[in-house]
Amino acid sequence: MQREDDFKALAQRAMNHAVDFRGEHHPPRPTADLETLRARFAVDLPEQGRPGEEVLEALAMAAQGGLVGNTQPNFYAWVMGASHPVGVAAEWLVASWGQNAGTYDTAPAAATAEDAVSDWLLDLLGLPAGSSVGFSTGATMASTICLAAARTQVLRDQGYCLEQEGLFDAPNIGVFLGEEAHTTIHSALRYLGFGDRNLVKIPVDEQGRMRPAALQRALAGHCGPAIVICQAGHIISGDFDPVGELADIAHAHGAWCHVDGAFGLWSRTVPELKSLCPGMDMADSWSVDGHKWLQIPYDSGFAIVRDSDAHRRAMDTSASYLGEAPWGARTPSQYCPELSRRARGFAAWAVIQSLGRQGIREMVQRHCNCARQLARYLEEDPDVEVVNHVVLNQLALSIGPGLPQAERNRLTDAVAKRLAEQNRVFLECSNWRGRRVLRVSIISRETGPADIDYLAGELLDAVAAVTRREPPPGLSHPGTAGAGLPGSGRTAFPGRKKP
Repeated sequence: MQREDDFKALAQRAMNHAVDFRGEHHPPRPTADLETLRARFAVDLPEQGRPGEEVLEALAMAAQGGLVGNTQPNFYAWVMGASHPVGVAAEWLVASWGQNAGTYDTAPAAATAEDAVSDWLLDLLGLPAGSSVGFSTGATMASTICLAAARTQVLRDQGYCLEQEGLFDAPNIGVFLGEEAHTTIHSALRYLGFGDRNLVKIPVDEQGRMRPAALQRALAGHCGPAIVICQAGHIISGDFDPVGELADIAHAHGAWCHVDGAFGLWSRTVPELKSLCPGMDMADSWSVDGHKWLQIPYDSGFAIVRDSDAHRRAMDTSASYLGEAPWGARTPSQYCPELSRRARGFAAWAVIQSLGRQGIREMVQRHCNCARQLARYLEEDPDVEVVNHVVLNQLALSIGPGLPQAERNRLTDAVAKRLAEQNRVFLECSNWRGRRVLRVSIISRETGPADIDYLAGELLDAVAAVTRREPPPGLSHPGTAGAGLPGSGRTAFPGRKKP
């Protein structure tokens, strides 16, 4: 048995490895292949336990080369945060404290921290005071929680008690969502028992935004309970459904309106970006990630529901042995499906306190400015098309404007492949509206204008290579290593006037 007095040595060793990892510049893509990782991890199960320090060393060695560089500023492949250092340190406390945050009695401090964070979130996001907040693993589960509350309430509005009768004889619920809704919404609906026959996919415009007139027509032809699901932050274009207008239409037909705001909802912290999402507070529920733009370490999500009674009816886990919280205290198990869980509120409390309102606002604004900066650089190259309207932190790029689509797709994939082989920046391709696009998601905590200069140079060099031409003058040239990344062989945009 590991003695408690050995904990200090173990903690110090773990911290040293963590500090080394966060302080090093390493390739953003994993460099170890599956065979190598399996050989390191799939060792024999020991009959006798190994010393803790030896195990930590073995773990750190086994993981080398198998870690994605999403904590660094040169990571743009997916909308993933960079785990704020204060949040990481808070998580070490959380693990050490070992609290089960399921009820007030099992972790009074954790429940109280969640209450405080809930109030801050509603304030930061400009959502209705008094809404309830469930602390989930991420936006997927947050959407599942919100849609469970929606399912309960829309059936209740029809005089049907889901808690007593179950789903078998329940009225059919129509679910109305944009035809480009994120895949996690489809997963959440499937978890809740909704099949494709329940779904009405509403046409969207060229940026993936749901068309209000199409929703109006679809709801007019529907009889019975209904749920409308909007999107704040399209995963490729970054654009927003017209939530206020869609919520008005939904409510006129007695439907519940949910917003999938995994990362886009954070735009409401920036006054200049609020015009992207007018009427957001008119919805009935919202799901948002904490481990994306807020940079809380994994896992962290928030399920926000205007009707707290509906929220509790859908989620409540109660039993006499669990005891009762003091009057006015939070019972976390009323707002998420887990009775045993990590105390997620502590890291959220620490990160929000560390950043403050201004820090959150500055970070979101900086990343959106960076996206526009990159778009201006790339639009100077005739072989690059920025396909989306850059309204947030997302860009969708296509290579070879004017060429047949098959050739454009080939060139776009070729640029992505070249960048992957060089392994200095991390981007990925996706399919969108019948074409291949190279996605750029700017959301890592420290990413700033200098990193975008470097990224633009890498991108345009790759475009020049696959199209077999010289890059535009001033947009790239060989030199010394740039943006703090060793071995890149370049400076990024030397002498170029920054926008």
